[in-house]
Amino acid sequence: MAVAPWLYGGLCFRFRDQNPEVAVEGPFLLPAAVAVRGGQMAMAAVAANPADTAATAVDHRKPRREKVPGLESQRRQIENGRRRPLRVGESWFLVGHHWYKQWEVYVQGGNQDSSTFPGCINNAELFEDQVNWRLKKGLVEGEDYVLLPAAAWHYLVNWYGLEHGQPPIERKVVELPSTHKVEVYSVELLLVRHSDMDTPHTAQFSQTDSVDLVLHTAREQFLVSPQEETRLWIKNAEGSFERLCNTRVTVLDAALKTGQVVVMETRNKDGTWPSAQPHDTRSTLEEEEDFQGQPGICGLTNLGNTCFMNSALQCLSNVPQLTEYFLKNRYLEELNFCNPLGMKGEIAQAYADLVKQAWSGHHRSIVPQVFKTKVGHFASQFLGYQQHDSQELLSFLLDGLHEDLNRIKKKEYVELCDAAGRPDQEVAQEAWQNHKRRNDSVIVDTFHGLFKSTLVCPDCGNVSVTFDPFCYLSVPLPVSHKRVMEVFFVSMDPRRKPEQHRLVVPKKGKISDLCVALAKHTGISPERMMVADVFSHRFYKIYQLEESLSSILDRDDIFIYEVSGRAAIGENSREDVVLPIYLRERTPARDYNSSYYGLMLFGHPLLVSVPRDRLSWDALYHILLYRLSRYVTRPSSDDEDDGDEKDLEDKDRLPKPGRVTEGSSQDPGLEQAGPSSRVVSRSRAPVDNSPGPSHWPQRARRKHLFTLHTVNSNGTSDRSTFNEDTHAQPYIAIDWEPEMKKRYYDEVEAEGYVKHDCVGYVLKKAPVQLQECIELFTTVETLEKENPWYCPTCKQHQLATKKLDLWMLPETLIIHLKRFSYTKFSREKLDTLVEFPIRDLDFSEFVIKPQNDSARELYKYDLIAVSNHYGGLRDGHYTTFACNKDSGQWHYFDDSSVSPVTENQIESKAAYVLFYQRQDVARRLQTQASSSKPPASSACGAPPKSEFVDVN
Repeated sequence: MAVAPWLYGGLCFRFRDQNPEVAVEGPFLLPAAVAVRGGQMAMAAVAANPADTAATAVDHRKPRREKVPGLESQRRQIENGRRRPLRVGESWFLVGHHWYKQWEVYVQGGNQDSSTFPGCINNAELFEDQVNWRLKKGLVEGEDYVLLPAAAWHYLVNWYGLEHGQPPIERKVVELPSTHKVEVYSVELLLVRHSDMDTPHTAQFSQTDSVDLVLHTAREQFLVSPQEETRLWIKNAEGSFERLCNTRVTVLDAALKTGQVVVMETRNKDGTWPSAQPHDTRSTLEEEEDFQGQPGICGLTNLGNTCFMNSALQCLSNVPQLTEYFLKNRYLEELNFCNPLGMKGEIAQAYADLVKQAWSGHHRSIVPQVFKTKVGHFASQFLGYQQHDSQELLSFLLDGLHEDLNRIKKKEYVELCDAAGRPDQEVAQEAWQNHKRRNDSVIVDTFHGLFKSTLVCPDCGNVSVTFDPFCYLSVPLPVSHKRVMEVFFVSMDPRRKPEQHRLVVPKKGKISDLCVALAKHTGISPERMMVADVFSHRFYKIYQLEESLSSILDRDDIFIYEVSGRAAIGENSREDVVLPIYLRERTPARDYNSSYYGLMLFGHPLLVSVPRDRLSWDALYHILLYRLSRYVTRPSSDDEDDGDEKDLEDKDRLPKPGRVTEGSSQDPGLEQAGPSSRVVSRSRAPVDNSPGPSHWPQRARRKHLFTLHTVNSNGTSDRSTFNEDTHAQPYIAIDWEPEMKKRYYDEVEAEGYVKHDCVGYVLKKAPVQLQECIELFTTVETLEKENPWYCPTCKQHQLATKKLDLWMLPETLIIHLKRFSYTKFSREKLDTLVEFPIRDLDFSEFVIKPQNDSARELYKYDLIAVSNHYGGLRDGHYTTFACNKDSGQWHYFDDSSVSPVTENQIESKAAYVLFYQRQDVARRLQTQASSSKPPASSACGAPPKSEFVDVN
């Protein structure tokens, strides 16, 4: 029996044979849907959130007639909706396969009064229970459910309604590699706290949700206050834990799976993380947390030659604006994990951990082991525990922090443009804007400035002007052109002991300059001197007069020997030959043949002048006996009467010394490897004028104190045969028997020497002003041959003149004093005292950018930190002076030790890297601090009268 329709809330209900018909006109997105079967009414809310199961109230508006589309029209609308492509982020809904098939049969039948009417949408078969409404596992599309887009779902809900109490099953479209997919099953994660791993909380997330949402959910679940800092770890299948560093990635990108444990840990009050501390140090941590000191006054443990790293870290930690940036967690929003030039944020996070610990006030000292490991991982030159340069570590750290915190996620290509005659201000502004288009970070804001570079071609006069950013200034020190060298002078007079001299010579001088300087002290003509480098009882090298002094290092043992003067070179001229002499002792060899003896070098070698007409073994023996007479005792007449058959052997004659040209080898057949030297005989007489071996007289039959042998330059092998075709200089070895050496050789006297008065003189170096170093930095210089400039006009590389000028200075200016000098042959450290101001360092005279007289403070700087280097090149130690940003007191940081100091102790010869802060920045920071804290003493002022340490 048909009845008139009953209108309710825009829905038209017509009852006929207990079968409902729903007619809807106008908009279909209504707040509620109603389906009636068997005279009973069911209402369900259309909730966008699956967790929202409460029915929304029905709007009791004035009824109006609406018409439901025909069954064929319904089928076309739903089928067309299902064919639409998937778009990432869109919502799709699950409908039970049984109900949907029933609906298809209904609409395909074409009879609205059919008994196949499906009724309200019922997804009960998809849920495990009716409480949590969790989907059953292993549901398959097409067998258990059908996916509908949002529009089609809302059509069906408005036409047929949703079973009372059931939530809509809404799912998002996610992007997978090479495809899009509706995420039917959300990712269920087990959230736990680091302090309570046994109480998990289950939370569901879409694969498109960010890890930051996971962290936010965990913070809400565990009631973490906004002031506390947290981070996440995931527990892998093998039981290990891995940091979730980048919280901006999605759950899918982080590879989080259902059932995976996510651990949230909260930073301790002392700035450490619970997971970073071993269990056996928990009691120590509690004691550290109970300790309350001045924030920032915290030492760094030396891990083994890591004082260079500690010094750089202490300086950087006391840059106020950078430290505040990390303490207030502003770095978390700017971590750049995708920068190919960066370190995936790891250096920035490791440095942040150090800053938070040092400025927590709960530590006397901390161990920077994690930071050291990170640095070695990304910079292999800092692996291990060798000593390094604090400035080099500082340069790496600033660059690493910049790239890890670079706000530019994708760097665009920027073409560098020359000035081409344009005004400096226009070119400088363009260069700075181009720099900021690729580099924008807290490091740029704090440390980067701009200087002007001018290159002038020496041929065509072309001028190239560019503006380049800088992070620190490496300024040269005024270098003296003189060099101090210590040498030992060995006189021909055997009664005189060797003399130690301290000589002042030109840095770029020659060996002849060294001899001239020594001649002023000794009165010996430079032409009667030979210079040699003695190492391990042998001649490492014998120098020629024209060789450069740069080949001699400060650590070398230099001996200068007096030799006989030259005679006129003529056909029958008499001339002396200079022979290198070694001292050797026979020692029993360590083998079963007791008759074999080894030879060991000892004492100082000699350069002895021998007249060419006395080149016989017997004459040479007496000449050498005379030269050694100061520490070798002559045998008595009774001893000389004893013959020794051993000394009667006359088979080894002294070889004929020939002319040795530069570059000739000592011994063409060296039996052992070792340092070689070039010996140049002072003789240039024809070889034919010297008597041959057959004319040399035999040695006398008397007992000698030692025997003589020809050896190679190493003194390690005999040369019993001598090839006269070669012109190699012979080396003579004096071989001692142990008993004879013990009886006649005085070792104490042989090693004795005296110091000339010049050794006691101390050369005073005049101190230089920091302003002089800056002036030297801006001085015109000519490029070196190894680094020419390509002139675009000449179309070739030129040794152009270059000049650097300061254009714009940063908030914090780092000045590196170039104390270490490296050349091809030498290295040295300049220990010149550089006098630098603690306050009011004025750069107005060095900045060429047009200045505003009303903003003079933009060019005035105050000192805030100093990195010191004590010692030399091969060994040294780094420390730090720093001014605490909160108290204004200066402290001395020596690894784990921290002591207050006065301002007059800061300036020393050890100052290596200076940190200056612009005065307007200091006032700005003080204003910000005073608004939130009690007023502190003036920045970088003198500390109170307490215990001070004398560090100089």
